[in-house]
Amino acid sequence: MNAIEINVSPVLFRIGSLEVRWYGAMMVLAIAVLIFWVYMQIRRGAKITYDDLLGGAIVGIPSGMVFARLLHVFDGTENIRHYFSNPISIFGGSGLTVYGAILGAALGVWIYSRFKKLNYAYLVDVITPGVIMAQALGRVGCLFNGCCYGNEGSHFNIIYTHPESYAPLNQAFQPTQVYEILFLMALLAFIMIFRRKFKPAGVQFMVYLGTYSLWRFAIGFQREGGTPWVFGLVEAQIIGIIAAVICFGGISFLLYRMSKQPTKTDADAGICPENTENE
Repeated sequence: MNAIEINVSPVLFRIGSLEVRWYGAMMVLAIAVLIFWVYMQIRRGAKITYDDLLGGAIVGIPSGMVFARLLHVFDGTENIRHYFSNPISIFGGSGLTVYGAILGAALGVWIYSRFKKLNYAYLVDVITPGVIMAQALGRVGCLFNGCCYGNEGSHFNIIYTHPESYAPLNQAFQPTQVYEILFLMALLAFIMIFRRKFKPAGVQFMVYLGTYSLWRFAIGFQREGGTPWVFGLVEAQIIGIIAAVICFGGISFLLYRMSKQPTKTDADAGICPENTENE
């Protein structure tokens, strides 16, 4: 049985009583990469202003963090009992969910786009590759943190040996964090290669979210922990099923509606500037 030892502290560094953890550092880096991606798209001609980038970040980042925390709080009866018996602990940051971050940020940006009268479908298409990169960086934080690991025993494993790790020590687990990083990189490559083909606006984002939702449903059978909700499925798997149905149903609807409309120019259809020939 092959295994890689991870003897890394979840704490990146300490300054007195202040601890900076790998997970928090990677989250900050992920947000910075996402913002930088959108900034570069604006420079390349995306129909988004720098003010809209700042406004979307101001609204989307906090809403993503709030929803990431709330989905963790409501992840099963054990969590619900714990947090509602200790309500002050709800405001901690030790438990966050990827789905909460994605859906919360998407909702926040949607509210902002409605207020500013922006094309939301176009906006999320521009953002999509940056979101995938940010997710992958977040999983690097999980890997060093010792969380989100897989079930015991496989042909390829990781073993945590640092005493501060969140994972049980000296046990072989499937590196589901690594699996997800590799999956996200493959999904990013697919999105970038076929960006010109995703029409109309909004399809690119739904391809990403729908595909990731199917992945999250499948990898959930290999992940350790999580409280079963229905039919032995955990919260993330149930959300994954719902999100995949909505996304692929939405894609079918948009493609059907587009097939019934007269041919439009790229500008009329709201295609990202990266998808056009006039860069």
